[in-house]
Order: sequence, then C-alpha cells, then structure tokens
Amino acid sequence: MSFINSKNISIVLLSTSLALLSACSLVSISEGKSNNESNKLTQTWKSLLDSNLSQWDVWIGVPHSSVKGLPEGTYTENKVSHGDPRLALGLNNDVKGVFTMIEENGQPVLHISGEIYGGINTKAEYQNYHLSFQMKWGDKKWAPRKDAIRDSGLLFHCKGEHGAFWKTWKLCQEFQVQESDLGDYIPLGNAGGTVKGKIRSRKPAVGNRPVYDVKGQLGSVGYASAFPEVDKAHGEWNTLELFAVNDYAVFVVNGEVVMAIQDSKDPMGEVLNSGQLQIQSEGAELYYRDIKIKALDALPKQYMEYIY
Repeated sequence: MSFINSKNISIVLLSTSLALLSACSLVSISEGKSNNESNKLTQTWKSLLDSNLSQWDVWIGVPHSSVKGLPEGTYTENKVSHGDPRLALGLNNDVKGVFTMIEENGQPVLHISGEIYGGINTKAEYQNYHLSFQMKWGDKKWAPRKDAIRDSGLLFHCKGEHGAFWKTWKLCQEFQVQESDLGDYIPLGNAGGTVKGKIRSRKPAVGNRPVYDVKGQLGSVGYASAFPEVDKAHGEWNTLELFAVNDYAVFVVNGEVVMAIQDSKDPMGEVLNSGQLQIQSEGAELYYRDIKIKALDALPKQYMEYIY
C-alpha cells in the first residue's frame, strides 16, 4: 500500500468520490441515448423495411389444425394459444410464407397472410424513439379467428425468449392493431408474470374494459380501450405512430392521440423502457408499409399534456 497517512487517505477518498459523481452525471446525461447510438438511430428517419426483411427475424407459432400444405409431421392443434413454445414452428421457419415482401407503386410493403400466429421482430433493440408506420386490412381471415374481427398488433419493449406468450410472442407492451380498436393498450407477459403500465381512464358505458381518458383517474390496467376511435374504412391506409421516451409512451392514430401509458414496468417491477419491436400475425390478412424510426431525446411538447 502506498498510502500511509490520513492526509493521503483523505485525498484519495475525495478523488474517488469526485470520479464517481462524474461517472453518475455522465450516466444521467447519456441514459436512454446509448441504445440509440448502438443501433445508429439519429434525428433522421431510418427505414426498417427492405426487400428481404434484413433487419428482422421471424417466429412462427403452432399452426391451427385447419392449415393445409404444411411439411409432413408438422405439429398442429385447434387451440394455438398457451402451452409449450417448443411445439411452435419456431425461429426463421416460415414454411407457409406468412410474412412476405411485395412491391406496391415502387414501395416495399410487408404482406402478412395471417394464416398462422407469428411475429417478426427487429434484430436490434430500441430506446427513446419515434416509430411511424402505415397499415391496412386485407380480406382473408383464418381459424381460430375466422369469425372474429381482424387482429394484429405492434409489440414494443419486447424482452426475453420467443414464444413466451401464447407460444408466439415475447414479453412486451402492445399497441393494439385491430378492427375498430386501433391503439388499444395490452400488457403481455411470460411465465414470470405480466408487464405493467398506468393510464388515465374512465369506466365504459358498456362492459368492464377501461377506456382511455386524458382527464381520467391514473391507475394500472390490463387491456384498455383507445379513445377516440379514428380507424379508416376497410382497405384504406391508417397511419400509426408510437412515441416512446423513458418509461412512458404515446399512441397516435391518424393524427389523434388515442392512448398514453406511463410507469412501464416488467414483471419484476423494474423499469421497462427499451427492447425489440415485433409485428403480429394473428388470423387476419393485412399490410404494413413505410415502417420507420428515429431517435427522440424528449417527448414532443404537444404530447406532454398527456403524461402527468
């Protein structure tokens, strides 16, 4: 040991304390930016779609027993939710072409057949960003949702293993994409529990599902309905935007704020503010285009009133 008197010890302790304070300050200043930097997000839009989905992986769940043309020996069942994810077709094994790229007016478009439950997820994780995309519904529907309204979803802050929820999707927060329900909020989980988030809501006129209301009471919720409902007619393109900063997120549909969540947490109660993006195939044909993302240092001022 080279420090042999109290004066030297005091100097070393002071120097160490200053170094720690400096390090903490740097973490505070850069918190939420390091992930953007590592994934090359800037204030300029970055497209996430190309002709071969190079920025995405594909996970395909368990096919419904009604699906035809599968390889011999493929496991199928009538109840395709819950159970062991090892029964799923799995990672990058899209044997039916559920997720394919097409071109429309010279623009790349993601076509989702919906025939098998599944998802494409970004290879990169993102934090503090503005995501924008367009979607429209196709005509086909498949079991087990052949007689239900068309459904998909944008999953964000995705963490952990594939197939954690319904043998198909990761633990995450969900920006619902469903007929007449664009922008609903759903927290998804895994065997360890469900993620959490708080919204301001009011009681519905019918049923029990809370409805988003910027002047409502703040509290933790499960499935919550967006408000207002601003979906366009079947076959028309809708524009959806997600503003995710720190532990809150604002959902915008066709220019209208329809949901705002805050205090996003994982099942262990830790802050959930970053992760992969995932887009669902859930029994309905639809199309996505112009999926793009850019960095955010703060929530835009016009949306600050929705988080308080």
